[in-house]
Amino acid sequence: MDVTATGTPTGTPFSTLIRVASHEQHTEAETSPFMGHLLGGRLGVEAYARYTEQLWFVYRELESAAASLKDDPIAGPFIQPELFRTAELERDLAHLRGADWRAGVAPLPATTAYAARVAECAESWPAGYVAHHYTRYLGDLSGGQIIRDKAEKTWGFDRKGDGVRFYVFEEIGNPAAFKRGYRELLDAVNADDLEKKRIIDECKRAFDFNGAVFRELGAEFPLSA
Repeated sequence: MDVTATGTPTGTPFSTLIRVASHEQHTEAETSPFMGHLLGGRLGVEAYARYTEQLWFVYRELESAAASLKDDPIAGPFIQPELFRTAELERDLAHLRGADWRAGVAPLPATTAYAARVAECAESWPAGYVAHHYTRYLGDLSGGQIIRDKAEKTWGFDRKGDGVRFYVFEEIGNPAAFKRGYRELLDAVNADDLEKKRIIDECKRAFDFNGAVFRELGAEFPLSA
């Protein structure tokens, strides 16, 4: 039986290839010390707010490109307004930082690099944009729900209310079914094997960007001895 370079049998759905090939980078980002401390309740709400700021810079790039990509044969099917998060992030930041929150937010160097890469892909490589779209939104619909639950319990936010609205997809009634449909879009992506390999590599790169953001946040919010 033929296999890919990752050891996965050929004929395997593309969504599975992506998940398997990027598993190591995904796990590394997901288990970063910063995220572990945040979810463990060992950091204050300021660390959560700072993390939310970084998300805003990334999603602003992801979603500002949506209009120009909606008719693209590769990226277009993934442009689904029910996923958009920028407005929810802005509501959360207004709750966390106050009405003048824009005056005080600043991207970390890793966030600047991450957002720039998203913008670059959106402008010149729609298939690469899909890689970043996938790593962000499917993560929000999955592990992001753990973050929401922990944030509500740790800092007393109203359930699915201000402060955690980023994680609440009000227009997606059945997240499991939505994720299945999303993976079907990945499986049907119009790309040859070489381009699919490039998309997988960009997914790995996206997780590395996330990991870099977490490392910088960890340096900014070290645990007291």
